[in-house]
This record gives sequence, C-alpha cells and structure tokens, in this order.
Amino acid sequence: MAEPKLPTPWTDSVSPANALPEYPRPQLVRPDWLSLNGVWEFSPATPGDQPPFGRTLPERVLVPYPIESALSGIARHEDFMWYRRMFDVPPGWDEHVLLHFGAVDYRATVYVNGREVGGHQGGYGSFSFDVTDALNADGPQEIIVGVEDRADATWQPIGKQRLVPDRGIFYEGASGIWQTVWIEPVPETHIAALDMVPSVRDESLRLTVHSAGSFEAIVRDGDTIVSRQSGQGTVDVPVPAPKLWSPTSPFLYDLEVILDEGDRVTSYFGMREFGMKPDEDGRLRFTLNGEFLFLLSTLDQGYWPDGIYTAPTDEALRFDLEQHKVLGFNTVRKHIKTEPDRWYHHADRLGLLVWQDMPSTRLGRPPADAQRQFEAELHEMVAQKKNWTCVVGWIPFNEGWGEWSLEDTGRIADDVKALDPTRLVNAHSGYNLTDSFGDSGRGDVIDLHDYVGPAKPVPDDTRIAIDGEHGGIGLEVDGHMWFGKGDAYEMAPDIPTLTKRYVENQRDVLEVARSNGLSGAIYTQITDVEHELNGFFTYDRQVAKMDFAEVRAINDEIVRDRG
Repeated sequence: MAEPKLPTPWTDSVSPANALPEYPRPQLVRPDWLSLNGVWEFSPATPGDQPPFGRTLPERVLVPYPIESALSGIARHEDFMWYRRMFDVPPGWDEHVLLHFGAVDYRATVYVNGREVGGHQGGYGSFSFDVTDALNADGPQEIIVGVEDRADATWQPIGKQRLVPDRGIFYEGASGIWQTVWIEPVPETHIAALDMVPSVRDESLRLTVHSAGSFEAIVRDGDTIVSRQSGQGTVDVPVPAPKLWSPTSPFLYDLEVILDEGDRVTSYFGMREFGMKPDEDGRLRFTLNGEFLFLLSTLDQGYWPDGIYTAPTDEALRFDLEQHKVLGFNTVRKHIKTEPDRWYHHADRLGLLVWQDMPSTRLGRPPADAQRQFEAELHEMVAQKKNWTCVVGWIPFNEGWGEWSLEDTGRIADDVKALDPTRLVNAHSGYNLTDSFGDSGRGDVIDLHDYVGPAKPVPDDTRIAIDGEHGGIGLEVDGHMWFGKGDAYEMAPDIPTLTKRYVENQRDVLEVARSNGLSGAIYTQITDVEHELNGFFTYDRQVAKMDFAEVRAINDEIVRDRG
C-alpha cells in the first residue's frame, strides 16, 4: 500500500490476505461463497480501448479499496481503468455461479473469460451476474472489469467527492471497486432477493420471496421456532406477541427461507413501527412503536484517511457506530453517501436508527438525462436498503444540491413514499439554504439547518420538524489533521472549552425541542473529515476531542426529557 497521510488504528491490519474477508450480505446468507477481494492487476485506460484479455496488467491494486486511497496501493485518480484477476471455481460447485459486486464507482463493464457478462451504472448500488455460461470447464478463470469514473466532471451522483478536493466541505474522490467482490453457487431456481415488511399491529412479517418456486419460511427466536409459513411470492408470516426492536432493546428475529427446489437462505428482521402523532400540545412528533422518541443524531460522512470511501476493516466500520452509542446518540444521518451492507447490519444489531441520504450530484441544476439517472439511482438505493431494520427515513436532497425544481422535488418525495410507505421521507434537508428552491410542502419532515444553531423549525399538520444540521464546533489537534490545519463553524482552543460549548449547544437544542416540538436534531459531526475539524474524534480516530462523560450526560437528558 501507499503511505497514508493519517493512519488509523486499523491501517496496519490490512493486507492482501485479509482485505475485508467477512461475509458481505448479512440479510441473504448462503454457506458456500468465495471472496475475490485481494490483489488484482490494474492499468489506466483510455476511451475506446479493447479489454486486455489474456494480458498481465502493469500495476497491482488491493480490492476493494478505491484507487485514490493509500490502502489500494494506487493512490491516484484515473478517469478510465482496467481491473484483472484470475481465480479458480471451488471444486463441487456444479450449479450456477453468481458474480457479485457490492459497489463500483461509477460505470462498470464486466467480462469473464473474454465474454461480456454485463454492466452497471451508478456508484452506490450492488449488482450481480450469472456467469455460469462464461466459465471454463476447468482451470483458471479470468475476470476483467472496465470502469469509468469522471466524478464531478459529469453530473453523476457523487456526494462529497471531488476530482480536486477543496479545503472546505468537499473531499477526495473514490473511484473504481470500493465494496466486496465475491462469487457463490446457487441452484437454477434460487432466491434472488427477500423483501421484509414488519407489522407490529398485525403481529406479522410480510415476506416476499423473489423466486419462481414455492417456499417455507421459519422464524426463530434463538433456538425457539416462533412460526412457520409456506407459500409462493408474498406471504404474511406470524410473529405472535412480538419482541420489539428499539435503540434500548435491539432485538432481531432469525429467518430461514427454504425453496422446494432446494435453495436455502438465512436472514433476520426486527419488529418495529415508525409513525407520527400529536403530543399534549397538539404538535406532531415522531414515534417508534407508538411511543415518542427524540431522534438524537450525528452527521456521519463515512470517510477514512486510509481507505477514503471504504473502512479499512470491519472492526473500523463498526467503530463509528459503536461510538454513537457510547456518546448517547440513538440515530445517525448517513450523509450523501451509502455504506456496505455490513454497516447497516451493525446498526441493526447496535440499535441505531439511520437517516439515509441519497448521494447528490455536483452543485447546480442537472440536465434532463442526469435528472433521470439520479432518480433511477435513488430508486435503486431505496429498493436495496429498505429491508434494514435501522433505516428510519429517506432524504432525496440536501440543501438544494442538484435539485432542479420545487415541483420535481415534491414529486420525487411522493415517489419515494410510494416505494416505501413504512418510513419517513424528508424531501429536502436544509431547504432554507441558498441552493434550495425552498419548501415543497411534501414528505413527512420539515428540516432546517443552522450553524452553530440550533435551527428552529416547527411541525405542521402533516409533517414533524427536525433540526437537520447544527453545531460544527471544532478543535485543532496537532499531528492528526489532514491538511495540517483546518476550520469549523466555530473553533475552540482546548478539550474543556469544546466540551463546554457542545453541552451549551445541546442545552439550546433541548430548549428548542421543548418550545417548538422538535422530533430530532443532528449534530455535525462524529469525526473530523479532511479540512473539517468539528468531530468528536480526529479524522484518524486516534484522539477523542471532548469529555465523553459530559457529552453522554447531556445527550441522555435530551432523550429522557423528550421521550
């Protein structure tokens, strides 16, 4: 690997032999699989190049770390690139073989043994191909992946990535393969996906099995069978007297689905229900399982100084979420980025609710073709992440970035609600900012930003109110800064002062919550990121920047006071 500017506690744990070796899809598990993470061959490319079949490429890259990262070993950007590796199909895999990609940024074309098996456009969605017919009968198999990623030179969704990161709120790019690549054997008739919608009121799980075959579903609480249900397509599986999932009791049921044709997968789900109801003052507020809950959150960018978009290890991926619980937060806002499935799995198990942003395009008003692509990728994100117990709501737009009309913002919020009526839709977080067209009046949330704030939105008859971003108070820590210096919305000289200012800011949140009927507030942010020095931790996760006991005390007070 290249030398990272700021190593994390997990940097030295990464090697070609253990590049994110964990099973990558916790909600659709089969016992047989093979990770293709590790060292691949690499080469820059130019448009129109023919795939380099049968040719050794000149460089080596550690998959699945984006090529700009130190962990990848490339540590530079390329607009066009080739990946190549050889692999052997394990003995006994005499059925169909699926090739899976967790995410590739941005446009990928995949070849196996000289045959094009498929492509995908979009830097945040997973995709798979049945490569059975392209495999050789025996011996080594060749995979080549061609990738194009021109980032903010185009209108593709990129979140905070920039080809030239600034000393502000935009960061390093993250191109190419950035989530796990793997293969697995499946029967010809197999389960492609599960859709799971819990109903606390009906004491059931609406289960859709995407397969042509009939199946049996078995729900377990540990070793105890809770219920069995057979059917085809969509069935309601009983969950009598359900144990409810919440931040204080994140209980998860195990699920097994067995096809008559022989395929078998394991999964899990949580029984919980999101809603809204008036409080004693008639103000609409958020509820979890029918009870008021204040959604106390941080902003989480999901960046790493060694892996950029990709956490160095699974332990690192889990660390930021665990620290939310240590600090007394019950929610995290995944800010204009998505994460690998295992991140949401950890949130499910820890009991952290998640606001999920859609990664934005660059600033400005995208042309018509980019608008259509943005909506396609938004729908893909909702479809692929709607099974996670932790996800409380969707945020299509942030501060007007990439928004093109108020009418379309409202329509998009309605479309997302139709795709997933069980969660909240926050049409545009921070619509009071200058790049936004303003309030569409749609969705379930009124969301204002204010630094250092807090913001002071008020619920209306159909929408709850949250402070979508506030805080941002910073502290420099020598030897732990990306640029050697940085900035924040307000700077503090030392840890005691920063802690004091955080507590004061959160007391202001509590007063606004009481007076305005807020349902949540989002503090910026869990870690420093590049130029931004306003985290609870330095960017390298090496230094805690506040007194966590005092942080926990005020956070507990807010959640306790507001239900």
